[in-house]
Amino acid sequence: MAPAPNPDLRNRRSHQAILDAALELAARDGYAKVTVEAIAAAAGVGKQTIYRWWPSKAAVILEALNDRTGPFSGVPDTGDVAADMAAAAQGVVEAFGTDLGTIWRGLVADAQSDARLAGDLLTDFLEPRNKCWQDRLDAAVAAGELRADVPTRTMVELLFGPVYYRLLLGTDPLDPENTTARVEYLLNGLRPR
Repeated sequence: MAPAPNPDLRNRRSHQAILDAALELAARDGYAKVTVEAIAAAAGVGKQTIYRWWPSKAAVILEALNDRTGPFSGVPDTGDVAADMAAAAQGVVEAFGTDLGTIWRGLVADAQSDARLAGDLLTDFLEPRNKCWQDRLDAAVAAGELRADVPTRTMVELLFGPVYYRLLLGTDPLDPENTTARVEYLLNGLRPR
């Protein structure tokens, strides 16, 4: 007699197939063109299976992005805050230069009219990274490497804001080669010396 199928194993396989299909479709067809029906068909599941686990296409794709990028491993701390900031900004620029950037742009666009997605983006993706960066910059402030009169949250926004500006508005290409210079501009200010 054959053993009974394990529903947990089937659910894990279906879950992963859905995440993989969502990212593949979003990369191939563009985020806006992806539908829950298309994800279900590509994953070989019924759309009711997707709606049992996620409220929307955006929720599936956000989880798929988190799954693909893996858990956030923290920020660099080499003892040189400028080098650490440049390395981090370069890593973000490089990631956004792939299909993940195109998909992220679609998620952020949807979040403008979807309060739940906006909250999930903030809670699940951005805030853990912001907190790690604030902790790193707090240490740099304590070590006298950075000014104490600027909130570290503002410093994080100043570091990554230009990357998001280019990604979301397309004003200029994302350029990983210039991240060190941009961090120097940030740290040194724009006033003449």
